[in-house]
Amino acid sequence: MKNPVSPIALAVLCALATPAVAQQSSTPPPQDVPYPGTVHLDVDATDLQHRIFKVRETMPVTAGELTLLYPEWIPGNHRASGQINKIAGIKFTANGKPLDWKRDQYDVYAFKVQIPEGVSELQVEFDYLSPLAPNQGRVVMTPNMLNLQWNLTTLYPAGYYSRQIPIQASVKLPAGWSYATAAETASRSGDTVEFKTLKWNVLQDSPLYAGKYYKQFDLSVGDTPVKLNVFADQAKSLEATPEQIAKHKALVEQMYKLYGAHHYDHYDFLLALTNQLGGIGLEHHRSSENSGSPDYFTKWDEQWAGRDLLPHEFNHSWDGKFRRGADLATPNFNVPMGDSLLWVYEGQTQFYGYVMAARSGLWSKDQTMAALANVAATYAKGRPGLQWRALQDTTNDPSINKRQPQSYRNYQLSEDYYSGGQMVWLEADAKIRELSGGKKSIDDFAKAFFGMDNGSYVVKPYVFQDVVDTLNGVVAYDWTTFLRDRLDGKKPLTGGIEASGWKLVFNDKPSVAIKASEGRGKYVNLTYSLGMAVGNDGDVGDVLWDSPAFQAGIAPEMTIVAVNGQSFSPDVIKDAVTAAKTDKAAIELLVKNLDQYTTYKLDYHGGLQYPSLERLPGTKDTLSQLLQAK
Repeated sequence: MKNPVSPIALAVLCALATPAVAQQSSTPPPQDVPYPGTVHLDVDATDLQHRIFKVRETMPVTAGELTLLYPEWIPGNHRASGQINKIAGIKFTANGKPLDWKRDQYDVYAFKVQIPEGVSELQVEFDYLSPLAPNQGRVVMTPNMLNLQWNLTTLYPAGYYSRQIPIQASVKLPAGWSYATAAETASRSGDTVEFKTLKWNVLQDSPLYAGKYYKQFDLSVGDTPVKLNVFADQAKSLEATPEQIAKHKALVEQMYKLYGAHHYDHYDFLLALTNQLGGIGLEHHRSSENSGSPDYFTKWDEQWAGRDLLPHEFNHSWDGKFRRGADLATPNFNVPMGDSLLWVYEGQTQFYGYVMAARSGLWSKDQTMAALANVAATYAKGRPGLQWRALQDTTNDPSINKRQPQSYRNYQLSEDYYSGGQMVWLEADAKIRELSGGKKSIDDFAKAFFGMDNGSYVVKPYVFQDVVDTLNGVVAYDWTTFLRDRLDGKKPLTGGIEASGWKLVFNDKPSVAIKASEGRGKYVNLTYSLGMAVGNDGDVGDVLWDSPAFQAGIAPEMTIVAVNGQSFSPDVIKDAVTAAKTDKAAIELLVKNLDQYTTYKLDYHGGLQYPSLERLPGTKDTLSQLLQAK
């Protein structure tokens, strides 16, 4: 049907409908001035059945329009991730009378309230409706434990830096539950805990775990308290051996030897051993939120692969919390953040997560080498997307993809600044050792860049040039070109392996890291042979771009029903790949795609291929030196 409006009239209508200037929020910008008074925040966390946190706030106000903000940009998430969709029942009251409110048309995280003359105090009430199932978001409340993140349960006044707003918080817990948090307790009466008044940026950075089954372990080295606070679905998961705890304490000791300073007055590892609470690894200055298998302690040898999480999050107290890219160091939680330096923040932390897992004994050297071989293989063969996209650009992924599922992650890429950044820092270590004749290493950079202002947890921002200058302070070199060549896709990311005295090889023997990954993920890893990962039930996961599986027509979300006429199982498909090495016939896969069944032929004869590292003859083994405990 044709448009009955004439072209001239349509142009006029469009011009009238289009504003001359883009509309903007009227939210007052943050100012570095004290908020006049203290916000009182009370959270009732007792409704385990409905999984609702009930919030009540009281704050001093003056007459006029007040803007309250719900946190949108959460530190550590690297994107706008505030859960504004999960708050409901919002009420504003003054002198016992309800006040009308209106959401800012151009900023859905901002609420406008007109404060009448003569009103000096405002009451705010709302409910945080936490996810009931993983498809609604991360589950933070179960019958046996909960995770209270203050940014989920707080509205705060606009117009101030977060560090200028004092908040006195309290929480009512389920009867008899224990709790742990970096926030200092003022008092406890029954199941209600009151905390000492903290600036808003510090409170937000001090989440709380609470639960029915709890045990605390002392990891202190020296005078500064460091605690491992473990919560579990069942009491039996809390049984740790002295040797296991000693390795966690060694982590603290090795960190202190690395950096020579720390950035907290006390530190609390919060660790949930659970199949019910949503998984997490999130850093804070004086604590970290972590989760692991219920068998973390009780099946120690089997569950090793996840034990780099605590080293990773602990390292962030230095790298990411204390030293933070200048574009991430924003004045409050509603100013957009920039992620351009995540290859330091996350990339070097990923690097030291592996290194410190090895130095502390949480990982054996063999486990570390196997895990590192997987990373090297990823950037040698498993990221074809690097042909069109640079590592630097992946620092935009938190906002681009928001950790949503992808059709072809290996081709699209997603947050590769973590492990790709890890490879850059491995090569930097090798280069420093080479240039200094073995007298210096990346540890010297770490101490110089992060190891100052002992005890301070005031953010110290940096820019790219600060990284270059500190590297040059360790050993003179063209570090700008070194970093930019790798970040901008001009040089491969795997040079650090051979520069450290090793080489990446592939054979038909799966490493301990491959076996652990397959066991945890319940899948078979055929990435470097057929070019896909397949669930133990036959469901196809990631398919490597332009691999034999891809070229044959297989795609993610299909299901392999049979292999060479035999019902699918992990062993059956691996046996078929092995047999094809000496058989010229193609591997035939019967595949279900929605309601269609199709036979695909994969003309692949290379056998099973798994990555591992081998020593490079005639070279110095600086990688082993890197992993050695200090």
